[in-house]
This record gives sequence, C-alpha cells and structure tokens, in this order.
Amino acid sequence: MPKKIVFVPLNPMIFSSKILSQTITQLCKAKEITQVVISPGSRNAPLTIGFINDSNFKCYSVVDERCAGFFALGIAQQTGKPVALVCTSGSALLNYYPAIAEAFYSTIPLVVLSADRPENLLEIGDGQTINQKNVFANHIAYSVNCKEGETFQKENETEINNALNTALAQKLPVHINIPFSEPLYDTVEKASVFPENIPIKKNAEPFIDMDKCIKQWNSAKKKMVLVGVLPPHSIEQKWINYLSSDPSVLVLTETTSNLHHTNFIYSIDTLINGLTNEDFKNLQPDLLVTFGGMVVSKKIKTFLRNYSPKNHWHIDSQKAYDTYFVLNNHIKQNSNHFFTAFLPKTSGTQSNYQQTWLHNFNLKKQKQRQFETTVTYSDFYVFSKICKSLPKPIQLQIANSASIRYIQLFKLNPRVQVYCNRGTSGIDGSTSASIGGAVASDLPTIFITGDLSFFYDSNALWNNYIPKNFKIILINNSGGGIFRIIAKNKDSEQFSTFFETKHNLTGKYLCKMYGLKYKEINSKKDFEIKLQSFFNITNKPALLEIKTPAALNDKVLSDYFVAITTSI
Repeated sequence: MPKKIVFVPLNPMIFSSKILSQTITQLCKAKEITQVVISPGSRNAPLTIGFINDSNFKCYSVVDERCAGFFALGIAQQTGKPVALVCTSGSALLNYYPAIAEAFYSTIPLVVLSADRPENLLEIGDGQTINQKNVFANHIAYSVNCKEGETFQKENETEINNALNTALAQKLPVHINIPFSEPLYDTVEKASVFPENIPIKKNAEPFIDMDKCIKQWNSAKKKMVLVGVLPPHSIEQKWINYLSSDPSVLVLTETTSNLHHTNFIYSIDTLINGLTNEDFKNLQPDLLVTFGGMVVSKKIKTFLRNYSPKNHWHIDSQKAYDTYFVLNNHIKQNSNHFFTAFLPKTSGTQSNYQQTWLHNFNLKKQKQRQFETTVTYSDFYVFSKICKSLPKPIQLQIANSASIRYIQLFKLNPRVQVYCNRGTSGIDGSTSASIGGAVASDLPTIFITGDLSFFYDSNALWNNYIPKNFKIILINNSGGGIFRIIAKNKDSEQFSTFFETKHNLTGKYLCKMYGLKYKEINSKKDFEIKLQSFFNITNKPALLEIKTPAALNDKVLSDYFVAITTSI
C-alpha cells in the first residue's frame, strides 16, 4: 500500500495567539497595507509577531518612536499608500504625535497601531500605562479603541475596517488602540479568526456649479493662481500650458509645488518685494484660485489679506482653509480632474495682467543674477550655488525654517522633485522623513537642512535602512539663523542664548558613529570643487557640512532684497 504524501510548507505561517493581532494583520493585508514600521516593546509583541512572520509585509525596526513616525510619513509621502506604525503602550505612543499632526495637515495616510494594557489595568498605577483612548483626538481622521475578547470580535472588525478605509479613502492618519493581556508571546500555526474585509463606500460626486465658475472665470481680467505643496506630475502638462497661455492668468508657484513653466512666477517673495501701494493695487486679483497644500511665503499671505480678491476658490477633494479670509467656493475635487472638466469650457480674456508682472519679475531676476556675481560667502551664496549644481534627476528633501525659505529664491530644474514637511512646518522629523522618502523612492535623494533641524532630529540616523544614494547637505551657521533675519534686537546675550541658540556642534562625529561619509566646506575658495566631489560619492550615504558665518547671513539677505527692488 503506497504511503500517503503529506506536503509540508517550507516556511509555515506563524500567528500570534491573540485574535486581535490576527484581525489587524489580516485586514491590513486584505487592504494592501504592506509597509510596517515597528518600534520595540513587549506589549506590542502580538502585533510584531503577526507582521514579521508574514511575507506580505515589509517591516522596518526603528527604535525612537518620534523618528519612526516621520520615517513612516516619508514612505507614505512617496507611495501615497498608508504605512502602519506599531508601538508599545505608554509614552511611546505620544512620541508619534508630531508625525501624526504633520500627516493630518499634509494629507498623508498613516495607520497607528498602539498596544495597550487591558481595561482592568488602566488608571490603577500599573507601569508603562497612560490613557491612550482618543489621544490624538484633534489631529486624527478616525480613532478606534478595541476591546479584548471573542465577544467583541464583530464590533472590533467593523471599527478596524472603518479606520483602515478612512486612511485609504481620505489619505489621513488613523489610530487603532489595541489592548493585550498577558501572555504576549504565544504563537499558533493556524489563524483562529477570518475577519470580513468591508469595502470602502463610494461617496456621491460633489456638486460643482460649473456655470457659475465659468462665468466668474471669463469675466475676471486679473486671475491669480496660487499653488502650494503638490506631488510631482499632479497636473497634466496640457493644463499647465493652458493656464500659461491665458494673458489674464498669473500663476504663482513655490519650490514645493513641483510645477514648472517659463510663464510661471517661481519666486513669490522676489516678485512682491519692494512694491508700492499702487503696485499692490495693480497686482490685486479679481479672482484667486488656489490648490495644493500649505504655502511658505508670508509675503503673499499678507498681500492677499490686505488686498483681497473678489472671489477665492480652493480646489481640493478633502478640505479648504480660509487662509486669506475671503474663501467663497470650495471645489471638492482633485485639481487635475477639475481642470480637465473646466478649462476647455472657458474662454481667454484680454488682459495685460500676466505680461506686466512677468516683465517685472524678469527685471528682478536680472538684478538677482548681478547680485550673485559679487555676493560674499554666506547662506545666500551657498544656496545659490547648490540650486545651480544639483544632479538630476533626484528627490530633493528640504528641512523647514531658513532652508525652505532660501530655496524659494532660486529656480530648480524640473527633474528635481521637491518635498518638505509643510503641514505643521516644524523642524522635528525632517531628517527622519527624508530617509523614509529615500527608502521608498527609486531616485537618489539629497536632503538640505540647517543645523538646529539636523541636530534636533539626530536620532534619525539610528536607522539601518539608509540607502547608499542618500546624501545630506548640512548648512551650519552655528544657531537659528532664521531668528537673526526676523528679529530686531540681535546683539544681546539673551537673544543669542534663547532665540539664536548659538552652539559649536558639528555633524562630523555623528557621521563617524552612524557610518556616513563626511566632507566639510567652510569658505568660498574651493566650494564648487568640493560640492561636485560630494555629489560623486555613490558607495555609501554621505553628509556635506557647509559652515557659514552667522553674523553675515542676515545682512546679505537684506542686501539682496534691496538690490532687486523695482517698481512697475
């Protein structure tokens, strides 16, 4: 009698014995949430066991939860898909908050999976325990507080489905809090629950009064289109060309808009600087159309609040902020979809609006080029040289504060894809997010940062996934140089201690500790040679530290704005 053949899988599946862990992992897999960032702990062991033993998931281990949150955000920023975050109970969860807030305001999907003590151990003085229920209430799209036990399985399934569907549909962060009683490390080879995958409900198409929009557009002789943060390739080239060809349309972009055309104003502060009240009245639009995320320029916000348009539309499928206090039309649609349906139905309007302001802008850019030929070694000099020398194509990640503001003054090649955490505009997590972005992208990544932002997030380098083609340009002016630009009383000891926060730190020893190649520039003499040799490094991640004179930087920037001043 022949023997019965039994097929044994080479790598049998291992599940946590906890049905909540099985429910979470199976629903994440069903909804194709495959990237998981895990921070170590015991209470989250059931989740960790479930994710790392399933080949459908790509798991990363990042110890510092604040860094882990931004690392996950960087991955989600690139992929457009939710990334799961797994942490233990207690204060570990709170360290995600800066990344959660950034994701909320930048419309980036994160799924926070926090382990918790069972309900009977809460608020009795047990260790590593806080009140985790709805802890992100003001900055989260959906919160779930699961209940342990088979009795609550259907309720938990429904709520977990709702949370994951929200992250997928709205591209926003969600929080699922999961209690686990001990033992935490027990495993089984067969799943004991098979949760239902509830599909996302399709919302009805929002009503758009297209006739009203067409009438307002066609009658406006001065139309200003202001674009905030946008992923690359968000708008089809034909609609970019259409907007640029209408003489009544002036398009203002920022570095983070990732939109390029010779008829677009790419440096808003350069255009607005030095204008008279009469100039501002001439620039004042009849119709303001905005789309994309947050805008960097304070000058444009001040201008549009003081010289209000008659109508302001914001195009976004999710939300619209009344940034200029005159918003009267939220067009709830993807911007490219709206332009596809709308622009072919409009007609061109005779106007000299675009031509007038492009001429003014080009005059200022000529003066800028003259200024650059004689500018002394400073932050301005460094940024001007970097922007001209960046390799292409690349992903360019930029830290907040002075870095993102300086970059706005210079034209970048369209093959440079730009990202920055402008949701909350904080310096926390910029390095971590850039590493996450590098991990998720096929492009080489360069991250430009100032010293305070870099040292604040130095734990970002405690990361085993940094690609070889990842580079950091650290512009070190020994303090918060942005405060020397915006503050008036700069010469007191209190200013240098509590605002500028002067220091003598260097990135050299962090590079040695974390295995990055290190180069340094501290003068104009050999800047271009060393910059190019830095770009040529390909065998390991690298950092270029450019040291600039703190006392000169604010004066050089001030001199720049004086040099380009021109009125229409």
